[in-house]
Amino acid sequence: MVLMDILTDITFRMIKRDDTEILLDYINTLSQEQTYIMYQGRQLTYDAEDRYIENFMRDVEMGNAVKILAFHGDTLVGVADATRSTYETEPHICTFGIMLKKEWRGKGIGSVLMDKTLEAVSTHMAGISIIRLGVFSNNPIADRMYRKKGFIQYGVLPKGLKHKGDYVDHIFMYKRLDI
Repeated sequence: MVLMDILTDITFRMIKRDDTEILLDYINTLSQEQTYIMYQGRQLTYDAEDRYIENFMRDVEMGNAVKILAFHGDTLVGVADATRSTYETEPHICTFGIMLKKEWRGKGIGSVLMDKTLEAVSTHMAGISIIRLGVFSNNPIADRMYRKKGFIQYGVLPKGLKHKGDYVDHIFMYKRLDI
C-alpha cells in the first residue's frame, strides 16, 4: 500500500464521552508493549479510564484540552492530545503527547495527527502560545518529527526516564504558536 493510500484511509476525530472502552484497550496495549509512553506495563481499569475521560471531557468543554483520535476503519491507530497547564503562571502553555500503535508507525500518520492536534489547539484552546513536550532520548524518530514540526530543544534531564529497565535521558522541547 502506498503512503497516500494509507493516509486517505485514516479518519480523525475529537474524543467523545463514550470512548472509554476503545481508549482503555488502546492504552493497555501500548503500555504492555512498553513503548515510548509514561505507562510501562501497568494495566488500567475500566473505572480509572472512565474517570479520566470524564475529567478530560470537562477540560475540553472549558477550552483546556483537546484529544484527537486516528482510526483506520473501526481500529484506533493513534491518539494525540494537548492539555493546558494548571499552574496560574502558565495559562498560555499546553503539554502535547502522541501515541501510535506499533504497526502504524513510520507511515506519516503521526505527522498528520500532530498537525490536526495543533490545529485543534489553535481553534479550541484560546490563549495558548507555547506547546511543550518531552521525548525519550532513545526515540530518534519522534525527535526528528518534532524538530521538523518546528519544536526546539530547551533542556535534557539525564537519565530522567526509565524505559524497559534502563534509564534514558528525557529531552524537553517547545514550540511557540505566536511567532
